[in-house]
Amino acid sequence: MPRFYYSDTLTNFFSTDPALILGKLAKANEFALEQTQRGAWEQEISILKQALLGYTGQIYFEYSIPRMGKRIDVVLLISSVIFILEFKVGQVRFEANALDQVWDYALDLKNFHETSHDPAIAPILVATEASSEFILVTESNHNDKVLLPMRVAPEQLRKAIATTLQYYDGEPINPQVWGQGGYQPTPTIIEAAIALYSGHSVQDISRNDAGAINLKETSAVIQEIIQKSKAQNQKSICFVTGVPGAGKTLVGLNIATQNIDKDNDLYSVFLSGNGPLVLILREALARDKWRAEQAKGKKLSKGEARRDVKLFIQNVHNFRDDCLVDLAKPPLEHVALFDEAQRAWNLQQTVNFMRRKKNIAGFCQSEPGFLISCMDRHPDWAVVVCLVGSGQEINTGEAGIAEWFRALQSDFPDWHIYVSPQITTAEFGSGDLLGNLANHPNLHFQDDLHLAVSIRSFRSENVSLLVKQILDLDAPAARQTLLRIGDKYPIVLTRDVSKAKQWLQQQARGNERYGLLVSSQAIRLKPLAVDVRATIDPIHWFLDGKEDIRSSYYLEDVATEFQVQGLELDWACIIWDGDFRRTKNGWMYKSFVGSKWNSIKKDERQVYLKNAYRVLLTRARQGMVIVVPDGDPADPTRKPEVYDPTYAYLKSLGLPEI
Repeated sequence: MPRFYYSDTLTNFFSTDPALILGKLAKANEFALEQTQRGAWEQEISILKQALLGYTGQIYFEYSIPRMGKRIDVVLLISSVIFILEFKVGQVRFEANALDQVWDYALDLKNFHETSHDPAIAPILVATEASSEFILVTESNHNDKVLLPMRVAPEQLRKAIATTLQYYDGEPINPQVWGQGGYQPTPTIIEAAIALYSGHSVQDISRNDAGAINLKETSAVIQEIIQKSKAQNQKSICFVTGVPGAGKTLVGLNIATQNIDKDNDLYSVFLSGNGPLVLILREALARDKWRAEQAKGKKLSKGEARRDVKLFIQNVHNFRDDCLVDLAKPPLEHVALFDEAQRAWNLQQTVNFMRRKKNIAGFCQSEPGFLISCMDRHPDWAVVVCLVGSGQEINTGEAGIAEWFRALQSDFPDWHIYVSPQITTAEFGSGDLLGNLANHPNLHFQDDLHLAVSIRSFRSENVSLLVKQILDLDAPAARQTLLRIGDKYPIVLTRDVSKAKQWLQQQARGNERYGLLVSSQAIRLKPLAVDVRATIDPIHWFLDGKEDIRSSYYLEDVATEFQVQGLELDWACIIWDGDFRRTKNGWMYKSFVGSKWNSIKKDERQVYLKNAYRVLLTRARQGMVIVVPDGDPADPTRKPEVYDPTYAYLKSLGLPEI
């Protein structure tokens, strides 16, 4: 299916009756054609026929960007330059959000469209009623041949194109080759959820190169297991493992959207114990659904939109509570997908919760055991899909993957178990993680159930490896990995929060999101105007724009590992406190109580703190700045010797200072 509504050579475009062009656009339009849209197209065609006369090249109207769920008004291929045109018909001013929009389009093609990697890309905002402005053709400081957005009135468009072509007089772009270029995006989880929910496939919104192709393969294997379980009336559980950012949540959302129809007996539910993630995804889907219905001229309140998406993504604790109402009744869904399944509670945490919060005495199951038992109530078949990350347990009572295996071994011997051979590696605990399950008659190994490549950072796939090496104090390996990352994924070091903020703002383009991250134990950053105890609203922090003081863009409120796990930013600043500090004997683990730092001695709590920094250091898609404060000799809780060894260690790895 074409990614555009209309395309032709500029020569043919000039000679074609505008009414015929308009007819093709109207026929390809997926929504009811409003008069305002028809009028906008008519005006765009008229402006372009005047501005482009005499040029040769290719023109595309309404070029699809599925990752963003939007279409570019016009793409032009002229000589060696790709021009991205966004028209604001009737506008007299060049609004900041419109400039960001056209910049986002240019960056999307540069980053994710195979044949747009090398050419220069010129984003142009055309406000049809604006006054003429001085045209300045300037590349951004990224030196990737993406120009800063130009603001032009209609009569200036021809000059803007001519001036740009003077700067870039290279090999002409072949429209046929360019049009066949693969589109290999790496969406944020928010973008992915919106695109999948609105009907795109996982192939539309994800890379399909050799490194990440198993997203598709993993989804296919799970669908086969679901179909087989239904056909043979059996209960099955799959464990999808992967490195941070590999797309585990994306796989779960993909399966859920494929089986979203309640009348289909394959109906699935996506469950997560990550409260912020659930809230953010629900709100993002609801906002997008509301906007889409408004664009179609349909009346839908935001409250109705929120209710519509509520069943699609549920908090696992709400699902659990529903199953407690009637201990014999099976849930509506035959397929349950548990995101971050390694964070489910162990036996002690679950028993304590049931006694204190639910007033249920004698409860004796871990959360994995109870959740499997809920699906086991189905008289015929059921499938549980556990999406599991390594090194992601960050809270008291989180059991890890081993608890699921213990529950299966002791209470559900008839269930079929599907895992990747990778599950037996040290990455997930130890080689004996399966325990007695290794001899289970219904244990099946599937290579495609492991996602080995991080796709969170489209600039470098080695970031999660680098973070692991840093935290494991494997300095020689970290130095080598950092060299491989090079300037594709900038990581810089500073002791000054204000410099870090400035760096973030200089790096980000368009609507690329940036923000401040700290450990939940980073209590002694208050002198730097960083108060970890000031709770953020994750919906506003992650979804709202640059004009909202509650958003991450304002660089006032900080998010912790609990608010950002499972989510991501384009650019991140991690402010490193004295809770996790380098010493000559390794890492020292501290918690601040009263007026002093206390040592954390329990192995479990040390693991949680180390994992907290693992989460923080793997949130950024494009680059990050790490701040290790100077400390204060006059403050016994913030002495320089608390911070200096950590800074020296990171600097020794080769991180450049700003």
